[in-house]
Amino acid sequence: MPDQRDDNLNKVRNAGHVDVIVVGGGINGIGVFRDLALQGVSVLLVDRADFCSGCSAAPSRMIHGGLRYLENGEFGLVRESLRERDALLVNAPHMVRPLPTTIPITSLFSGMLNAAVGFIGGKSQPAQRGALPVKIGLSLYDWVTRDRRLTPKHVFRNAAETAATWPGLKGGLSGTLRWSATYFDAWISHPERLGVELILDAQRDAPDAIALNHADIVRVGDGFAVTDLLTGERIRIGTSLVVNATGAWLDETNRALAGAGLPTEPFVSGTKGSHLIIDKPALRDALNGHMIFFENSDGRICIVFPYLGNVLAGSTDIRVDKVTRVRCETEERDYILESLRLIFPEIEVTPDDVVFSYSGIRPLPRSDHDFTGRISRGHSVERLDGNPPQLCMIGGKWTTFRAFAEEATTEALKCLGRPRVRDTLSLRIGGGAGYPEDPDTFISDLSADHDLSKDRAAYLFDLYGTRARDVAAFCASYPGDKALDEDCSMTTGEVAFLLRQEFAVTLGDIVLRRTALAIRGEISARRLDRIAEIVAAERGWDDARRDQEMQKLVAELDAYYGVSPAMLENRDRRRE
Repeated sequence: MPDQRDDNLNKVRNAGHVDVIVVGGGINGIGVFRDLALQGVSVLLVDRADFCSGCSAAPSRMIHGGLRYLENGEFGLVRESLRERDALLVNAPHMVRPLPTTIPITSLFSGMLNAAVGFIGGKSQPAQRGALPVKIGLSLYDWVTRDRRLTPKHVFRNAAETAATWPGLKGGLSGTLRWSATYFDAWISHPERLGVELILDAQRDAPDAIALNHADIVRVGDGFAVTDLLTGERIRIGTSLVVNATGAWLDETNRALAGAGLPTEPFVSGTKGSHLIIDKPALRDALNGHMIFFENSDGRICIVFPYLGNVLAGSTDIRVDKVTRVRCETEERDYILESLRLIFPEIEVTPDDVVFSYSGIRPLPRSDHDFTGRISRGHSVERLDGNPPQLCMIGGKWTTFRAFAEEATTEALKCLGRPRVRDTLSLRIGGGAGYPEDPDTFISDLSADHDLSKDRAAYLFDLYGTRARDVAAFCASYPGDKALDEDCSMTTGEVAFLLRQEFAVTLGDIVLRRTALAIRGEISARRLDRIAEIVAAERGWDDARRDQEMQKLVAELDAYYGVSPAMLENRDRRRE
């Protein structure tokens, strides 16, 4: 067990009582944990799995203002989202980067009634957006950010200009491509890692703050018991307030922890969203560095953009009646692949090109809208009275996690009778602190200072930002540090760093969330075996335990991420 996690367990054992317990270590729970810690509140964060391993690991990996929310009349949400997008571009430049986004347009006026329908609470499916409503929406986008512009204004192109930039792009089912419009939002390279960095920052600035993954919490009388799921140890602890940040599982958590004062109706009405990672160089090149933001035949917005050397495409939006772990089903995969044929019909993308898939349940506010795209992506905090009282974080999206955390923290401080002493809007995150104006110089210095190849230094900087110095120094001191194999940027010392310094506990924590090995289609049977050897040495596992943990991850990759054992073996054979 890593020293870092041992320290946090000891803190739980010694605490006895904390001001606030945050249940749920997704991005919203982590956000409120950090904000509370910075206000001097003693706070414990508990997640039954790994941090950012549920819905927070399954976003579209966009950091965006929500152009289509304008149709629902949600101007406040768009304004907030654009502010938070710009804040993340500044505070986390190592992970959040500008993304030029292009909309193919086939008509002039279509979709003019979309906003009107949204304003009056209509539930119908929107019509395809024509040039005029797109122009109005993008002008509003530009206007909202006029005082703090970090990205270029939108531009329109005619058919000839569009064809010159994207020779293979078509207009889809609705007709001939007549225009295109390009605006800027942002994308996030490693959302799960950003969650970990927020926790690291909080514990650095507030050493008494405690974050514990792979732990469960249950109500015991007027208090609670935290169970370490790795050892079975149970620790009693009291609190003055609970923050329920369990997302799609919020109503289930209410029933387990609230004790009294339960609402008569559920707060959350989830929808399932699935995405594909596609290894198709022709498609990646055809995108020309842009995200294409388009409509499928059913009116659902789809996206496709270059992502870590491959292509990310999505997504579905399916109502779910039961909250459980989900995966991208065959029909969803085919739906997404078929959508790509509408806009790039000359590029054949098959299921064999999919190297990874993922799915999650969006924790949306309860709604009876017939068209799921009309359900608000806004957020709210509801209080349940009890002993102790409980604050429920309802809704939200990745882009607005900081603002949502601020709202929940403000309510928590009211409950505790405490003042706010620190703001988080301009607070740098993790490896975004001290981010250089000239990354090339940083990479060159990192290479020289630690005798690294330029490729290795660039890899560390891309994954860790300015924290790359800490990783490089750790690896230099790690006995026999070397690459997992000759084609892999990751090293043995880096695996140990993640175990000791970034809360990683299981093989899945490393392969799925601390690194991009799985999502980039780079995990293979041999690499997994090598990682398992290092984890076993760090944890003191015997061969039987190591093999058991490997089999568990192989089964998880197959069941939930579309990566079969045969795919893992074939990747090794292709490298031979």
